[in-house]
Parts: sequence; structure tokens; C-alpha cells
Amino acid sequence: MTTCRLCGSTNTASVVDLGATPPCERFLTAGQLDEPEATFPLHLKVCTECWLAQIPPLIDPDDTFTEYAYFSSFSTSWVEHAKRFVDGAVDRLGLGEKSFVVEVASNDGYLLKHVVSRGIRCLGVEPSVNVGQAARDAGVPTLTAFLSEETGNQVREEHGPADLVAANNVYAHIPDVLGFTKGLRALVADDGWVSIEVQHLLTLIEKNQYDTIYHEHFQYYTVESARRALATGGLTVVDVELLPTHGGSIRLWARPDEVAGEPSERMTDVLEREKAAGLHELSGYTEFAERVTRVRLDLLKFLIEARGDGKTVVGYGAPGKGNTLLNHCGIRTDLLSYTVDRNPYKHGRFTPGTRIPVLPPERIEADRPDYVLVLPWNLREELTEQLSYVGAWGGKLVFPIPRLEIVEVTQ
Repeated sequence: MTTCRLCGSTNTASVVDLGATPPCERFLTAGQLDEPEATFPLHLKVCTECWLAQIPPLIDPDDTFTEYAYFSSFSTSWVEHAKRFVDGAVDRLGLGEKSFVVEVASNDGYLLKHVVSRGIRCLGVEPSVNVGQAARDAGVPTLTAFLSEETGNQVREEHGPADLVAANNVYAHIPDVLGFTKGLRALVADDGWVSIEVQHLLTLIEKNQYDTIYHEHFQYYTVESARRALATGGLTVVDVELLPTHGGSIRLWARPDEVAGEPSERMTDVLEREKAAGLHELSGYTEFAERVTRVRLDLLKFLIEARGDGKTVVGYGAPGKGNTLLNHCGIRTDLLSYTVDRNPYKHGRFTPGTRIPVLPPERIEADRPDYVLVLPWNLREELTEQLSYVGAWGGKLVFPIPRLEIVEVTQ
């Protein structure tokens, strides 16, 4: 029985059951291929009391995030997105030399380096030892720790309260929603701001983005459920921005309750959109599983027919979302020879569960495959440009989400 980690209710309903898969970032070394591999149920449910969508907390964040395979800086568009956020926040909040900015889950310093370049005092709070060291090497002050109320109080005592606390793409990654939220409140000044970016459950449902469901993502937010979650720590959401990142995200702006004021008009508008889509009741979730099945069947049909026609198909990217897709579809090397990735950490390793080799990107041009299956489909514009050279030999790109699409490219 699933107990909601936000409100404690046991009234939950199934949204989609993706079977059992390994954690999506546990890439295997060659020496691990003959060893057993742990898998965990991947079953998304929604609480019918507070409407937080969630999966059971079956993996330990200490195991996943202490040594992490994801480095944000390998995505050019993501670094540019971070810079735009910093520029906008500086203007919106009037940040300057006397300000203090904290980013939670600061990864390799991809965002805070833009704060450093502006001469603004900052600190990253990052649990992963390896990526946190990369941030320090890049000149970004970084504390190796998970955020909790205790950690937040310690940082506040040592460094002072933060004028801005940024928590981008982490609010879904924490099983202790209540403790983490109290940590955010401990960090932020009594008149400060908290900015959170997280994938929007509305677009996940509407655009079949089920591959973003994986064990690192413990919950999936609407603005309404995020509002309820932040309220547990004394934070009020006053504004929201709709972003194209990760296929459709929300940027929440919250403040301590005492200074919050009235919500913005665009926040009211998004709440109305969610309500109209049925996401504040059960009706909005009932057809999702069937649409997920259609994505799986269409991709498998394409790969099997390509194999039968003697065509070669390789992958581009080795993101966490790609491993949900590969495992759910049961794709192995007979249908996808290998995938490539810009991150050297993954080279020579194998995707969890499906055990597909991860190679350097140069391998695609050397082999000239007929099709390239793009696994990080959320970076479509950036990767279509990067992979334009595939058109030189008549190769095509394949995007599996939100529906199968085969695209011709030109240089």
C-alpha cells in the first residue's frame, strides 16, 4: 500500500505501471556485466487527497547521488538556460555585491558560475562528491551535503540567510519532501525568494513524456501539488513561469508566508489549465497508460522493421529518461547496436538493464548508420543541429516522444 509522502493518505490510484527497472543512472562497467543487477518497481500513482503524483521511495538517495553520472555542463543549451535564469533573477530581485545566492543540487557549477562572474557571493549545496568537486575546480564554492532542515540551519548560521535560493530540477528527486522544504525555508531570508524548476505534470501527461518517470524522480508536480508541498515549510507560491525545458517545466517563485502577498495572474491561469485538464481530480489520469503503450508499440515496430530491412539503428545520448524508455520497451543490442554520449564518464560503460554500450559521439560519423534514435528528445533543437552531419549519407533522426517521428536532416 502506498502512503502519500506529502499528506499521509493511503488513498492512491494507479497512473501507469512501467514494470521493474534498475535505477536509471547506474551505468555498468564491463566487469559488472556478469553480475546480478537489482531492479525496482516503477509504478506511478497519484494521491486522491492532495493530488501529488509519486512512486514509492525504493532507492536510497545516498546510493544514487554520492557518485553521480550526470554533469549539467555537457548540455550547451542547459548552461545557456541557466545563464538566462541568473540574468533574469538579478534584474527581478535586484541582486548585487551584497547579496547571497544558494543553489541546492548545484551539480558541477553550471548555474552558479554565472553568479560568480557577476561578483555575487554564492554557495552550492551538492550531495554528489564527484560533480561537486568539478564545481569547486571551476571556482564555485560548494558544500557536499544533502539539504535538510538541519543543513539549512547550519548554512544560514555560517553564511547568513540567502536572498535567493534556487532549486532547479531537484524538488522531484527527494523522498523527504517535508524535510527538504523545511530546509529551503531555513536557507532563505525572511524577505527572500525561493525559485524552483521542476517538470510540469501537465505536459508529462499531455505529451506522453513517460520516460521522465524513473526512480530518481520520487514525485511529479502540478502547480497545485507543489503549492501544497511548499506550504508545509512556510513558503507560499506567488508566481509561476511555464518553461520549454525537459519537454515542459514550471518555474515556481515562492516567499516566506509572512511577506508573500497575493499570487500573480499567470499562476491563477496555470491552476485553471490544470483544473481543466482534470489533474485536480482522477479523470485527468485515466487514459495515460494506454497512450504510453502506444509509444512503446510504435517504437518497437519501427526497430523490428528496420532490423528486418537490414538497416542500422544507433542511439544518441544516454540520459536517465532514455533508460526508462529502453527498459520499458525491452530494447537490446539486437535492435539498437549502441548509443553515444558527450559525457566521458559514461564511455565504455553499459546502460542499466538493457546493457547497450555507450560510446563517444565520433562513432556515429565513423559508422554512418541509417537511423539515429535520439533519446534526450527534450533537447531536440540543439541535437538536430549537432547531428545535421547525419544527412550527409542519407541518415535520419528518430524521435520517440511524444509520438514516433522520423526526420530527414540537411547540413
